[in-house]
This record gives sequence, C-alpha cells and structure tokens, in this order.
Amino acid sequence: MSFASLGLIDPLLRNLQDLNYQTPTPVQTRAIPAVLSGKDIMAAAQTGTGKTAGFALPLLQRLTQLGPAVSSNRARVLVLVPTRELAEQVLQSFIEYGKGLDLRCLATYGGVSINPQMMKLRKGVDVLVATPGRLLDLNRQNAVQFDQVQTLVLDEADRMLDLGFARELNAVFAALPARRQTLLFSATFTDDIRAMAESILRGPVNISVSPPNATASRIKQWVVPVDKRNKPDLLMHLLAENKWKHALVFVKTRNGVDYLAAMLDEAGYAVDTIHGDKPQPARLRALERFKTREVDMLVATDVAARGLDIDDLPLVINVDLPIVAQDYVHRIGRTGRAGASGVAVSLVCADEAPQLAAIEALIRQTLPREEEPGFEADHRVPQTSATGQLIKKPKKPKKPKVPQAAPGSMQVASKGLHPQSAKNKRKPAAQGAVAAGKGTSLPSSNPFNVQKPRSKPAGKPAAGSHKPAGNPAGGRSKRRP
Repeated sequence: MSFASLGLIDPLLRNLQDLNYQTPTPVQTRAIPAVLSGKDIMAAAQTGTGKTAGFALPLLQRLTQLGPAVSSNRARVLVLVPTRELAEQVLQSFIEYGKGLDLRCLATYGGVSINPQMMKLRKGVDVLVATPGRLLDLNRQNAVQFDQVQTLVLDEADRMLDLGFARELNAVFAALPARRQTLLFSATFTDDIRAMAESILRGPVNISVSPPNATASRIKQWVVPVDKRNKPDLLMHLLAENKWKHALVFVKTRNGVDYLAAMLDEAGYAVDTIHGDKPQPARLRALERFKTREVDMLVATDVAARGLDIDDLPLVINVDLPIVAQDYVHRIGRTGRAGASGVAVSLVCADEAPQLAAIEALIRQTLPREEEPGFEADHRVPQTSATGQLIKKPKKPKKPKVPQAAPGSMQVASKGLHPQSAKNKRKPAAQGAVAAGKGTSLPSSNPFNVQKPRSKPAGKPAAGSHKPAGNPAGGRSKRRP
C-alpha cells in the first residue's frame, strides 16, 4: 500500500517523498482514511509507530479543503500534549508535512514567556499544539478562544493523566464546541483513559496496532540485580565492559541525573542532561546535541520518556525503575523504533521489586535477570510471578555485631579503638570528606546512598570506588552491613 492510495493530496505526497517516507505504517494505514472522513478515533499504538503522521497528514489536508479561514485569537485544530518536548516535536512534524501549504502552526507551553505566544495568536493559527496548563492560561487572558476548533487531538493521553492534568483537560473539554472531531492516541489504556474516551468520543473507530501495553518485540530487555549503593559503579562498569558509546540513561530524580552526569563527565564521556528544572531552551539544546551525536550520553528523568524522536538510538539504560509502570514502556520505546532493533537494560535493587512486578504484569512478560560478576546484590531482589506478584520477599539483613570490651577492661575493638571512640572519630572524618569536595564537579548529595571521594582527580571511576561519606550537613554517615 502507498500513501497515494490513502487519498492524500499531491502537496502532501511530495513532502512525504522529500522526507523519504516510502510505505505507510499500520497505524497510518488505518488512521488516515478515518480522519479524512471526519470520524472520531480511539487509537492504541506504541511509541515509534508513526502515529503523529497518522493524524497530522489528514488534518493538514482537511484544513486546506475546509473553511472558514481562521479568525484572530482562534485555532481550527487543537493538539494537546503532556510535555514541552513533545509539543515542539509535534509542531515540527506539522511544519514538515505541511510545507508549501498556506497554514499557520504554533506550539505553546509553560516554562517560557507567555507574551510571544500571545502575540503570535493574534492573527489566529490553523494548528495549535499546547500543553493543558499553558492553554488554559492563554484562554483566561483571552489570547485564544475555542469557538472555531474543528478537531481536538489528545496525544499521549495516558501521560497527561499521569501528570495530573485531569482537571485541566475537563476544563478544556467543557469550553470546546460540542460538534467537533476528536482523536485520542495513547500507548496504554487504563480505566481512567477509557472513562474519558466514553465521555468525549462519538462512535470512534478503534485502532490497535500492537498488543495492549506491549513493548517492541525487537528490543532486547533484561534486568541486572544490584544494591542501590552500587548502581553508579555498575553503570560505569557496563558501559566500559560492553563498549557502549551512545545511550539514553533514565534516573528517577534530578539529583540522580546531576550525580551520574558528573560521573560520566569525569570518565571522559560527552554528557548532557534533561530534567524538569532545566530551562526549556537548554533542554532542547541537550536533545539536539544528543540526536546529532555531539553528546555520547543523555541522562534524563521521565520528562524525556515520551515523544522524543531519536533516530538510531541503540541503547536505553534504566538506572532507576519508574514509579509508574507505563513509563517503562515509554522509556524503552526510545529505542527499537520503526522496526529497528535496540537494547534496554534496567539496574534493579531490592526496594524496586514492587515496581518491577508491576512492569512485568503490564508488559505480560518476565524480564530475564543477569547478575554481573563483582556486583552481586547483598539485598536480593525477590522473584516475581507471571502475573506480576512477588514470590518471596527479601529478608532483612542482620546488623553486624560490634565487639564489646570486658567490663572494667581497657581492651579495644578493631583498629585499637574503643567502639565509642571509633564512632567519635568517624564524624570529623566524614565532615572532612565533604569539605574536601569544594570546587569539584560532583554534586554534594548522592541519591544512591554512597559518596564518591571528593578529592579524586577526573578519570574513569573504578568499580567499587564510591565509598560512603558524610552528609552535607556534617552528620555521621550511616554504615551499611
């Protein structure tokens, strides 16, 4: 089947030819005719299947064929997305597919000044791509009205609910014209998504091009059990051992992103970061540098898990498992896109066993486990069943016994010190370790419960080199068994 057979007009076909699009994907084959005919859609398609073109191409065609022309501070097509990055990506797709068409497109999102967006909306736009919060801000300031909206697109609908946009979405739905076309795209379908679909869709065409909540079959996935404190060293070991040169690394927190980025930088990797506290222009620059391979490693939180179109990404590493199981599907979906193969490895500690079980239940498969010699976990990750249940809970490790001196004796324990004296001497040592770190590139706090020696010169860290140190407040460090 060709794109021409789907009923697309010549200008769109020429743009697709320039972009080297040869054959429509399954989701495009089913979605494009349905959108052209004006029907509502409820589509389940995993990331990387070409769903953006599935709605952008037919909507561009409808905009050129249907009137009236858009008025000031109005939009004819409204596309709601969960993140700034996805908004920019979807906007770029509309621009590339619609080259040569006399249509105006705009993306609006928070984190940047609202005034330039308000100025661009004065002439009206044919396609407005927006995050829910910024869209409502613009609406409250009368910068955009919804009475000319012909089509509403919800892209990554499940992610918008995960991020807490339910109230904003309901406010947008209430303000839109009752007679409209609605297209809902999501990689996963929860009960909340289905309930929302029932309230806003009218006789939708149901499209499913992969098993629900499945991960791409071409992605090789496995888990490496490891203690949390050893995750940074294990990451560096795996990169060196496997000679991995280009990877997207996911971490749960911003502090984790900064810490691992500093380690990778010390080891000689070109590295950049993306997280929610980073200004939008810096996030876009980091992504562009990674896509052009100016940067070897991109360390990110889940803000980068969805909507990032990165060609030829061979590897995704989950240093931390996501809290929400569906985010695992989107994280590893950055690789193995459009039929390509990829690798996804997850470093899992005992505390993350419930998340692992939830992920395996969601994707309907048990992930193979491969222990890495020298990094075997002291706190074992319990086994999980095919239904995602924990089979055996990990046993709590016993606290080490501290030798006690005989009553009335001056005998000392280990290193010639009385236990109480040893405890007192450890405290200033920990404070000194923190103080010595002034001027280094490593963050002062370590989310992995292990402190890297602060005075260590730059260079590739050796496995096992990260020893606990005192916390930034100068308190005594906790020793693990």
